[in-house]
Amino acid sequence: MKILLLGEASNLHWTLSEGLRSLGHKVTVISNGSVWMNNNRDINLKRKSYSFPDTLRYAGSLIYHLKDLTGYDIVQINHPCFLDFKASTCYRIFRFLKKHNKKIFLGAFGTDHYWVKHCLDKKTFRYSDFYIGDSFNTYIPGNEKTIQEWMTGEKAEINKKMAEEANGISCCLYEYYISYYSEFKEKAKYLPLPINLQEHPLRNIPKYPEQVQFFIGIQKDRNELKGTDRMLNVLQKLERDYPDTVKIAKAVSVPYQEYKQMMYGSDILLDQLYSYTPGMNGLIAMAKGMVVIGGGEPEMYDLMGEQENRPIINVLPDEQDIYQKAESLIMHRESLEQLSLNSRHFVEKHHDHIKVAGEYLHFWESR
Repeated sequence: MKILLLGEASNLHWTLSEGLRSLGHKVTVISNGSVWMNNNRDINLKRKSYSFPDTLRYAGSLIYHLKDLTGYDIVQINHPCFLDFKASTCYRIFRFLKKHNKKIFLGAFGTDHYWVKHCLDKKTFRYSDFYIGDSFNTYIPGNEKTIQEWMTGEKAEINKKMAEEANGISCCLYEYYISYYSEFKEKAKYLPLPINLQEHPLRNIPKYPEQVQFFIGIQKDRNELKGTDRMLNVLQKLERDYPDTVKIAKAVSVPYQEYKQMMYGSDILLDQLYSYTPGMNGLIAMAKGMVVIGGGEPEMYDLMGEQENRPIINVLPDEQDIYQKAESLIMHRESLEQLSLNSRHFVEKHHDHIKVAGEYLHFWESR
């Protein structure tokens, strides 16, 4: 098949394209590379700034590449706002894509109307970016603006239209799947995040390491959103309490290739505090044999049909809980070796990029 993957989400589309190409399909990835992450892509469509001259250049680049947006069997966009234009313009381009290609799929890979809606109902999730129990999550600045944009604004309206008009909805996390499922049972499909295991060889953790190195990736513009600010506070307290045992490695807004290299040598990753599910960072770490502290709720494992191997150290969005779980790993370092192997096996079983590519193909063909 001829496939267009438009937009990016932490290297999801590029990794998926590698799996699809391995299965013999012709794939084009057009994106901005997730901006500073600089993910690989076949065609770069990146907006330099919001100045008038750069807006004209960006629009001109899109017009130039219109020829590259037509004639596909499958088009998948990463998000309702899949290009760096206002929402109404994205919808007009969506309509162009639908007209000039056989099938179009909406990716549920991030913040959108349906996910925000279900976070706010305080029933779907026990905690989220917006609520922890019944209390509004005050740790994340800008939540009120996000709610306004995705619940009542133009973005909400175009998201609803795209969900109705797309051939299907590809959901990469449990949270996104459950948010669409209530209204789009026939259209929404959970599809695991793809990981290219050949790029992430297993690093064996010693049976009883003298020191434990924790790794945390900090995105300057998403620090509070991912909860890494609070996780870093916990790590710094652990380092003070166990100065001879705990080491901290930080990666601050570095390109994807550099980030992958910086992980090596670390034993434990902290990530995704408000999520039920690990993201790409967590799964890459697990592929390398690192132990992950973060989102790993039972609902996620149940959705995947995984009843036996549940290696993620699941934590609540509570600094005391994070501290206790991390401290337990320090005190029982002999458990790290098996957790490391279990983490690698989990990714091999559920997230291998060629296997995931096959799941995408089956879903696309079924719609």
